[in-house]
Amino acid sequence: MRWVALTAVAPVAWGANYYVTHEFLPADRPLYGAALRALPAGLVLLAVARQRPRGAWWWRSAVLGLLNMSVFFVLVYVASQLLPTSVASTVMAVSPLTMMLVAWPLVSQRPRAAHLLGAAIGLGGVALMLLTGQDGLSLPGVAASVAAVLVSSFGHLLATRWKDGADVLAATAWQLTAGGILLLPVAAAVEGAPPALPASTLLAFAYVALVATALAFVAWFTGLRHLPAGTVGLIGLLNPVTGVLLGTAVAGEALTAQQVCGLVLVLAGVWLGRPAGRGRPGGPGRPGRRAGRGDERQPARARCGEGRWPAWARRRASGRVPRQPGAGERPARAAARCDGP
Repeated sequence: MRWVALTAVAPVAWGANYYVTHEFLPADRPLYGAALRALPAGLVLLAVARQRPRGAWWWRSAVLGLLNMSVFFVLVYVASQLLPTSVASTVMAVSPLTMMLVAWPLVSQRPRAAHLLGAAIGLGGVALMLLTGQDGLSLPGVAASVAAVLVSSFGHLLATRWKDGADVLAATAWQLTAGGILLLPVAAAVEGAPPALPASTLLAFAYVALVATALAFVAWFTGLRHLPAGTVGLIGLLNPVTGVLLGTAVAGEALTAQQVCGLVLVLAGVWLGRPAGRGRPGGPGRPGRRAGRGDERQPARARCGEGRWPAWARRRASGRVPRQPGAGERPARAAARCDGP
């Protein structure tokens, strides 16, 4: 469960990022806002990692930086400015379903039934928490949120496919740096000179760059390398939960009974998507365990096929390693214990 806890740092930080962006960052500079989020975080992580890209990682860093950082950050910035924090977080909560569907053909991660059930329960909880019938929502803001979900799902799964040849810290640093560098000339051409930044805005950018970006993306990509995509997507449901809790604690919003029920459902969805247990020592399929009477009644394929037993046990059961037949058992039968269609 430690990988689940580490991965959860990311959606919690991102949930707070919607509030910080909406309240403290300039609304008319999304390109500079995204660049000032990506580039400082990338330079900090580069100083820590002290590694440069090699070989294919030069162009991989550019592609992943464009998807995961440049385009995604601009879309999130626009959505945060045009939508209430709760609504922006709600739209982003569809990422579990999107990531599961994209992960199936791209990285051959077929979602388990528990992941699909957890996603349905979690999304139902998000609806109870945040869909309160608000009028006058910005359609461009909703479109930006939906596009951010699609871009991030594809980019994060590409990161899992291109995970060889670089550790997670270095790869994150390269992507952030590349994404920031790609944004700067576009921002200068479209938005003109950089905006003046008062002290409160500088502090907000410090949080956005160092906590909601550097730390959060390291946690997120680490989770993608150690957990199934479905589990990581479900943990992302903590994003809207954080938005509601911040609204209650900071903005003084009241948490209704409907929202409490929604919070319980979201947590239940995350629990259903947790990694499967590894089993207890001495359990079924462990070396050194003697088969009991119940095991003898199982079909031969269940006793020694389909990966339940280690290789040495399957060789012995199939007759490749000499063994003494049991009492009343003919040698020919002993050699054919695991033969089957």
